[in-house]
Amino acid sequence: MKIPSLERRHYAARMGIFLITIALIAGIVGCSDEGGGGGIVRYALTITSTDGGSVTTPGEGTFTYNEGAIINLVAEAEEGYYFVNWTGNVNFIAAVNDDTTTITMNGHYSITANFRLLPNPMVDAGDVHTVGLRADSTVVAVGYNEHGQCDTTDWVHIIQVAAGSWHTVGLKADGTVVAVGWNNGGQCDVGGWTDITQVAAGRWHTVGLKADGTVVAAGSNNHGQCDVSSWREIIQVAAGTQHTVGLKADGSVVAVGTYASGQCNVGGWKNITQIAACSYHTVGLEENGTVVAVGKTGNGQCDVDDWTDINYVAAGSWHTVGAEDDGTVVAVGENDRGQCEVSAWTDIIQVAAGRFHTVGLKADGTVVAVGSNDQGQCAISGSILN
Repeated sequence: MKIPSLERRHYAARMGIFLITIALIAGIVGCSDEGGGGGIVRYALTITSTDGGSVTTPGEGTFTYNEGAIINLVAEAEEGYYFVNWTGNVNFIAAVNDDTTTITMNGHYSITANFRLLPNPMVDAGDVHTVGLRADSTVVAVGYNEHGQCDTTDWVHIIQVAAGSWHTVGLKADGTVVAVGWNNGGQCDVGGWTDITQVAAGRWHTVGLKADGTVVAAGSNNHGQCDVSSWREIIQVAAGTQHTVGLKADGSVVAVGTYASGQCNVGGWKNITQIAACSYHTVGLEENGTVVAVGKTGNGQCDVDDWTDINYVAAGSWHTVGAEDDGTVVAVGENDRGQCEVSAWTDIIQVAAGRFHTVGLKADGTVVAVGSNDQGQCAISGSILN
């Protein structure tokens, strides 16, 4: 009778060990099962969007997926907006700048689809090239391109452009800046700029207005044209050949750089709403629609005292252009290439002036140009609305 009893005790011990082992395995499996799915790890994905669009696939809210699952993401912009990028936990998103992409679930993630208003189309003119910002936030450029200043075809998410003498600058929707073209003075060294709201391009320097009203500059500073670090409460900047101009929130104007032709003599200006600068003169639009100008005037480029009802001004190398409230345009200064022959233009909402050419943007998005076309800088056709 003792042997069977001993066997029963051994059997009970073995069964106890077996049951304990099973319990431990169940516990381990249970710890790895975050979603209660029998050993399958599951993670939460929270999706939101900014104003201007929505995430249609998989939708917005919080969703749960198995570990390793590849989830399709589709963001759609509303009319008047465009998709910018995905932000948040984006390390496992295949393409953060694409509105249609995927995310691989290897953790709990929270992401946001970002949308921005489409930019207002605009034009700007360098010495011998012309730049246009399309309504879809891409950029077109024509004209002299020996230094690559027209190589803007791959730019996206641009909200403002500026054309220097031989370089082109683009402000991106996220407040960063891109630049192409001649960089002999470091005028294209803008890759580290952030929180920028407006850019301006001179001959050998580039200027950026920051969201807090301060100003940064890159490039040649041989005349102090980049000495803008002390500026505050600035709402617009303009860049000439060797000088920089800033419009303050109170309507006054500041300037640094060469005073050789008096182009920086803006200390007495008041009630200014827009500024423009080029080689040797500076132009200011007053809130009542009249215009002031200082600097070299040998070609009559500063003869703007009788202008009225102006809503936009531009300064070329030796000429000045003004767009009037009724959509017509006036111009003064050197006209040896026909750059001031704008009297027949109508429905103009914005103008730009280069060395020997003038460009106008019409209300329907088409562009017109007069003046020298020796490098194709006036070879503009069609609309920049799309």
